[in-house]
Amino acid sequence: MKKALITVMLGAMLASGCSVRVADMTVASTKNYNINSGMFIKGPRVTGEDKYPVILFPLGIPNMKTAVDRAIEKDKCAVALSDLVITQLNHSFLIGSIGVRAEGNLVIDAGQPGCDRRR
Repeated sequence: MKKALITVMLGAMLASGCSVRVADMTVASTKNYNINSGMFIKGPRVTGEDKYPVILFPLGIPNMKTAVDRAIEKDKCAVALSDLVITQLNHSFLIGSIGVRAEGNLVIDAGQPGCDRRR
């Protein structure tokens, strides 16, 4: 009985994880853009992640800027994210992954070259 209980507890520990909401932002960007454009459009909700595997120790350091960049780069006309939520992902004990997730609505600048079809 004790061995079964210990096995279940160890299995639960290895499979468990935790996500922590780190930040809520109204608007965030890692790109340079003309804030006075006046041709901004709210786009779809997107997600960008920067994750690394863990095998006894992390095989990299997750970066919030990379996660935001990957979310913004889902559309070539996007310049920022609105209603942004940053989440830290800790899904590992000895084996798993760690990371950062950025989720928000795209802010599309229709004033950029090649993006005028969005007006």
